[in-house]
Amino acid sequence: MSASITFVGEIFSQLRAAGDTRILAEIRDGQISGVTGNELLELVRKARTFISAKRLPKGDRCALLAPNSIRWLAMDLALMAEGLIVVPLYARQAPAELIAMMKDSTPSLLCCGDAALRDSIAQTWAEAPPQYLFDEIFTGVDGIQLERLQVGKDAPVTIIYTSGTSGEAKGVVLTATNVGFMLERTSQRLAQLMSGSTAQDRIFHYLPFTFAASWIAMLTFLLRRSLVTINMDLASLADDLRTVAPDYCLNVPQLLERMRRAVDAQLWQNGGVPQTIYSRAKGAWARRHERQSQPGDGFWLWLADLVIFPTIRKKMIGKNLRALICGSAPLSAETQLYFMMLGIRVLQVYGLTETTAICTMDDPDHVEVGRVGPAIPGMEMRLGENDEIVVRGPNVFPGYWNRPEQTAQALDEGWLHTGDQGEVNAAGNWRIAGRIKNLIVLGSGHKISPEPIEAAIAKNLPEAQQVVLVGNGRGYLSAIVTGKVKPEQVQGALDLANDELPHYKQVRAFVIREGAFTIESGTLTVNGKLKRDIIAARMKNEIEEMYAVKQAV
Repeated sequence: MSASITFVGEIFSQLRAAGDTRILAEIRDGQISGVTGNELLELVRKARTFISAKRLPKGDRCALLAPNSIRWLAMDLALMAEGLIVVPLYARQAPAELIAMMKDSTPSLLCCGDAALRDSIAQTWAEAPPQYLFDEIFTGVDGIQLERLQVGKDAPVTIIYTSGTSGEAKGVVLTATNVGFMLERTSQRLAQLMSGSTAQDRIFHYLPFTFAASWIAMLTFLLRRSLVTINMDLASLADDLRTVAPDYCLNVPQLLERMRRAVDAQLWQNGGVPQTIYSRAKGAWARRHERQSQPGDGFWLWLADLVIFPTIRKKMIGKNLRALICGSAPLSAETQLYFMMLGIRVLQVYGLTETTAICTMDDPDHVEVGRVGPAIPGMEMRLGENDEIVVRGPNVFPGYWNRPEQTAQALDEGWLHTGDQGEVNAAGNWRIAGRIKNLIVLGSGHKISPEPIEAAIAKNLPEAQQVVLVGNGRGYLSAIVTGKVKPEQVQGALDLANDELPHYKQVRAFVIREGAFTIESGTLTVNGKLKRDIIAARMKNEIEEMYAVKQAV
């Protein structure tokens, strides 16, 4: 990408080059419709014409509240092209949380995907900025081209609010320089993944554009003139994935875990010879990676790869898949190995909103199970105090919106303190251990990262929705388990996990909560991370009772 042109200008150039080639599509009820490069530019022109008439000063904020759609992307590009700062808001978030973000960022206007979203804000916030529906914005005004881009190379282009696991969301400011640098790096990695192909990339996309990684991915796809099919209904996700049969798609660990459990459940229910071959092959695969292979293991893997695995791959994701790309949270090594057994590469990325979504990306040709790949070229990444990952480079944000003190805490001479613990091997591949602020400090002084233990328990408890460890200041760890599970199932999973743990990391008690923690209840962030402090506060009585009963026994 030329230093004299912003990423917005480069995307427009690629859309013009795409011409009459379809580059975006939406899938509803199995039916696919979409737009070409020229048609997307026409939508951008209409939105720019509408916004330009408002005569907003460059640098004003504009909130964008809508589910994923082609018009969302056109609106985003139009606002940035007009030199405005986009504040993307997650459509499923509670109105009170959305209003808090808008009060913080003070947008001059709010662009809404539909009347229900607009009304949810207007009914709660009398002082809301002017609100316009997409149907008003894309009205088809003729005669205005607005070719000149208003966005500067170093100008802020978006404020993305962090997920706020502590309960407070902060606005992360990202500049055109941040985004341009990252698009070059992600495009290079996707080119490596698609090496040898001369066809247009086919991509299935369902993650909300309000997530930094999803947004960066979408902009990269536009730069590469890929064909991206957007899922419009999460209830039809599995069917849509098979219909599109993509070359690759971006995922979160939760979906891959669900896909794996669904295959296990279906084969177990059907039984018969296929289930026998599948079970034998799974055992053989596990032993191979534990270097404990037995005679006959090779046969079962060969047979499964001949008659079972191809059918699973086709039913799960179609016949064209080159890789599943996974981020947002740690993926268990067991799940990554499972997909490798099926012949499906799972590539991991690691990053934060503050690093323009990405710090590391797996090399498609050299994947190490359980690791998230090497640092992207052009940035530095090292370990600081308490094995905290710190990073520096053109992808690091300039600061939080209107929060100079918190910006100073996060940035030290250009180095961003990520708050994540990690380790790196001789090959330069990183592993993420957990969040420093999530550390549980027992009364004994032991400091424990909860994430690996929660994952170990969940692995043996597929019926559970979530496992959350507690125990700050206590004598031992306990767990909150959500979902329709029986006490004996939970105890069995704890026993299996405890067998592999030192005494101070063992989980000695638990409480079951049938209802899962959700985004709507305010106990999960918008990208599915646990708001641990809020969970602990809301379940204070249950936690106290759990410890009191255990101590009485």
